[in-house]
This record gives sequence, structure tokens and C-alpha cells, in this order.
Amino acid sequence: QIFQPLHALRAAEKELLPGFHPFEWQPALKTVSTSWDVGMLDGLSGWTSSVEDIPVDTIARRFRYDVALAAAVKDLEEDLMEGMKEHKLDDSSVTGFSVTIKESCDGMGDVSEKHGNGPAVPEKAVRFSFTIMSVSAQVEGAEAAVVIFQEMKPNSELSCKPLCLMFVDESDHEMLTAVLGPLVAERDAMKESRLILSLGGLQRSFRFHFRGTGYDEKMVREMEGLEASGSTYICTLCDSTRAEASHNMVLHSITRSHQENLERYEMWRTNPFSESADELRDRVKGVSSKPFMETQPTLDALHCDIGNATEFYKIFQDEIGEMHARGDNPPTREERRRWRTALDKQLRNVMKLKPVMRMNGNYARKLMTTEAAEAVCELVPTEQRREALRELMALYLQMKPVWRSTWPARECPDQLCRYSFNSQRFAELLSTTFKYRYDGKITNYLHKTLAHVPEIVERDGSIGAWASEGNESGNKLFRRFRKMNARQSK
Repeated sequence: QIFQPLHALRAAEKELLPGFHPFEWQPALKTVSTSWDVGMLDGLSGWTSSVEDIPVDTIARRFRYDVALAAAVKDLEEDLMEGMKEHKLDDSSVTGFSVTIKESCDGMGDVSEKHGNGPAVPEKAVRFSFTIMSVSAQVEGAEAAVVIFQEMKPNSELSCKPLCLMFVDESDHEMLTAVLGPLVAERDAMKESRLILSLGGLQRSFRFHFRGTGYDEKMVREMEGLEASGSTYICTLCDSTRAEASHNMVLHSITRSHQENLERYEMWRTNPFSESADELRDRVKGVSSKPFMETQPTLDALHCDIGNATEFYKIFQDEIGEMHARGDNPPTREERRRWRTALDKQLRNVMKLKPVMRMNGNYARKLMTTEAAEAVCELVPTEQRREALRELMALYLQMKPVWRSTWPARECPDQLCRYSFNSQRFAELLSTTFKYRYDGKITNYLHKTLAHVPEIVERDGSIGAWASEGNESGNKLFRRFRKMNARQSK
């Protein structure tokens, strides 16, 4: 060691410094510099403003995507070498590696500093992050690649690496696309190229596969150019309208894709058949702005939980007020308020559940239990309706693990097998016993829960693993760092 020439020592030191690992891309990335020793960038660098652009007035910080990926792979060095040992792969037989990346992006409301005085300024942030989900090795002469690393906790904030933080409102499409633009460009460039990085003392080549699954529905619609979530085109996976989805609750298959959205946007823009606005909109199924970033059509498990719990919370209120027997006279706001108060009081007494302003994950998890359903049944006047509610909840609890668990085929094989059967029975209950609520309408997430879960699990092996939780947990850290204790119940 001591007698090595200086530059060799310096190279060794650089290898050991955290975060800086010499790497190169073959072929070199278009529009991205080849230097590898770059730290944080201003989020707006790489974004050229032309004369007529409004200057982007925001603070954003980001890592260059390729640098962040190289560092993340380098962090896994020990695990990867371990994995190769386990599968008895020797260096000569492995031709390259492929890495699957989950991307997540989420807006955070209100992150202004809290000092207790002066007006609260509406400051919003968006975080974009990625998680290395698995790494597999291509072996000479073998058909299938060998998985040598799999992230066991894909939803922990520890495996979720922040890539870009920006003070932007997620609803401000122009601003969001301006800041994420360079990121998308880098991602597109990396799809066509291989990363050459030293691992275990040898130069190895990595290909990256990006899957944008950690987005909630609002973000998916924004990235993919779809209308907002109140649209008649209820689903980000298929072309169904709300009315269709409520009459045929179960039988739909995934048809939307990024490519198709791009084609539909072109059609929307050019209107080749000179149709009226309504006809055109029906032709493009609600794609009316330019898809900006490719997302993987999936279902976001966390928000699915929340969306369905909100729905059950409303059913509970309706059942307390015996909506099914009302026929055509709708309840007054006063009556509705009474039902809600009764429900909240009961849940507080029996389940120790404090009423929340906006449904959150924890409340949703506690609400969707047999105990909660039993507590509500105490307030429901007739035995027949109680039975229906119990069955609805029991079916839901059978279905839920399938899209919540990280590896459904391993963790809940029976529920996975019965899923289609259960969802059909669930849909049948909704369209008969609860018809007063589901006649011609259904919520977005309930539609996805009933119609698309088995297909996604079959395609990806899991829904839970690809959800946005890791990024959401990261949001909590972000708030800690900003000394922001907003949104925590005192």
C-alpha cells in the first residue's frame, strides 16, 4: 500500500469516499455530462429558459439521476457479492446485471415553518425518490436471469432514496413538469445505455428498468395527461366510465399505457376526424394533456386502503340512517350530521377512534376491522342489514391482504386464489343490497379493487411492494428536518 504511486492512492481514497464512485455509461448519455463527481444540483439546472418562458420561481434541489443510481448500486455492493456467492455464480460467467427501480413521487401539503405567529404561507413541496427493488445477473448460456438481490422492505424509508426535493404545488402542472423535465430526460437517456461501475474489484455493467408505481392517483393522472380524478373516466388502468364501472363491477382488463396515452393526446390535439368536443373526448377516453412521464399502470395500495375506508365510513352512516328504505326522499343535511355524530361517538367509545378531518392510513386500518363493523352494527336497526354489513366487511378483509402484502403468493395464497370469487360476491352485494349507493356511481379505488387486482398481481407478483409508502414515510422525515410539526394531533 505504502509504495503505490500517489495517483493510485488518490483513486483508492476516492473509491472510499461516500457518494463518489467513478463510473461511466456506454454509450455515453445524451445531454448528460460525463463527470461522475457531482453532488447536489440546483433543481433548475439543465432547464433552459427561453425568452417567453416565465422565470421559474421556486427552490429545488436534486441529485443527478445517474450519479444517484451509481451510488445506490455501490451501497449494495456487499449484498450483491453475497448474492452471487449464494447462487454460486463466478465472475467469468456473469455477463451483466439488470436493476429494477421503483420510482415514487408525492406532493406534501403545507410545509411552511411553524413559528406560531404571522400568517401561514401556503408552501407546498414535492418529493421524487427511487428504490432499488431487485438486481438480477445475466448468466452466459442461461435463459433466465438469476435474482441476486431483492429488497425485503420495499416500503421502508431506508430503502427509498430521495432524488429531488422541490417547493412546488403538485397541482401546478407547468411548474412540476419544468422541474422534473431534466430528470425525465436523464431517465430516458439511461434506458438506452449501460452503467459501467466497479463492484467487488471488477468493472461490471448494469442495465436499469424504471417502473413509476409510487404515485397516488392524482399524480398518475397528472403525469399521464388524464383528466382529474372526478372525471367520468374513472380509471387510470382501463377505459371504463363511472356508469359502466358501477354496472359491471368486476370484469375489466388493463388497457391504458403510456404509449397509448401519447397517441391519444396527439389525436386530441389534432382532432383528425373533425369531431365535436364530446365525440373527441370519448374517442381519447379523457386524455387531454400531454403525458409527461411514463408510469406503470398499477394500483396504489396505501391510497386504496384510504379510499375504501372512506367509502365504508359513508356506508356506515347511511346504514345508521336506514338510507335503503328511504326511496326518493333524500335526507337533510341535519339528518346526515346526526348519523355522522352517532357513528363518530360509537367509534370513539368502542374502538377509541377519534374523528379525523381527512381519512389517514392509521384510521383506515382501524376502521376496516370486524370489531369496527360490529360496533356499527349496534346502531343499525334491523338484523338483515347487520348481516349484510358483516358480510361486506368479511369479504373486504379477505380481499385486502392480496393488495397489501409484499409477496401475496407467499403470504396469503388462499386469499389470492379466492380473490375473483370474493370480489364478485362483494360487487353483487353492492349492486343489490347497497344499490341506493352504487346505482350508476362507484369510487375510483373501489372500482380498481374489484376489477384490476388479480391482473396486476399476476403481472407484477405484488401490489403492496410497489406502493408509495416508502416515499410517504420519507415525507415524515422531511417534516422532521424542517422542524415542522404540522398535521400531528396534539
